[in-house]
Amino acid sequence: MIEARHLRVLRAVAATGSFSAAARELGCTQPAVSQQMKALESSAGTPLLIRTGREMRLTQAGEVLVRHAAGILAGLTAAEEEVAAIAGLRAGRVRLVSFPSGSSTLVPTALAALRAAHPGTRVSLVEAEPPRSVEMLREGDCDIALAFRYGSGQAAGEWDDLVVRPLLTDRLVGLVPEAHPLAGAGSVSIAELAGDSWIAGCPRCRRQLVDVCEEAGFAPRIDFATDDYPAVVGLVGAGLGVAVLPELAIESVRPKGARTVAVEPAVEREIVALTLPDLAQVPAVAATLDELSRAATRA
Repeated sequence: MIEARHLRVLRAVAATGSFSAAARELGCTQPAVSQQMKALESSAGTPLLIRTGREMRLTQAGEVLVRHAAGILAGLTAAEEEVAAIAGLRAGRVRLVSFPSGSSTLVPTALAALRAAHPGTRVSLVEAEPPRSVEMLREGDCDIALAFRYGSGQAAGEWDDLVVRPLLTDRLVGLVPEAHPLAGAGSVSIAELAGDSWIAGCPRCRRQLVDVCEEAGFAPRIDFATDDYPAVVGLVGAGLGVAVLPELAIESVRPKGARTVAVEPAVEREIVALTLPDLAQVPAVAATLDELSRAATRA
């Protein structure tokens, strides 16, 4: 019989490439990892790992088990959490991953309300931009992923296997230096900034910027690119270029030396909370989703 604890060890070995590295990640000894892998191979009736030099490589059977392990372990986690909540043993835990501007705006409000209502619920937070955050959810490394996408067609179908909780629509605004000729304009056409240097954000935002500019008839000259929104604002404030940023990102940053202007045509991104169908039934996860929805309404 294949046991969940053996699958966790197999995933760790596959991710780290060796028994010793997997043992460090899992907080156990290398002999314990080796024994559990032998037990798993005995249950499977076929080799799962091949040693190549200092590293371990998955066999075809091993690849199959690792591919199915995330769903199996996620389902087991959901079952454990539901049983614990029903039995009253603990309030639960939630592993949340969010993109930076969500972490600084929606997440604090939601988690403060969650702690007040359910003080026994533990929430951990790490940051990652989509699509990496969505990959983490599918791999079983988090319970909720705060994510975004531009337009209705950009990511068509990529979330079909997930539970999608819409939160809000976030519009992109232009950011120009205070001395820029258009700094006092109520709104500007993206084409009016064709001759400027550009400062771009995260990879997904960067692709969206290039697409919008190309639709306006020009290719933006991107001199700087950074995932750090305060850095984008600082570069614009220093007069080194222009940018477009989500309103949610600017909300948490004081744009010193820069001015915001409305940009036409309007560009919007959809912000959502994602989880797996099994996890959506876990009380702690459901409560966190509800608080994120309320925080988005207030925002």
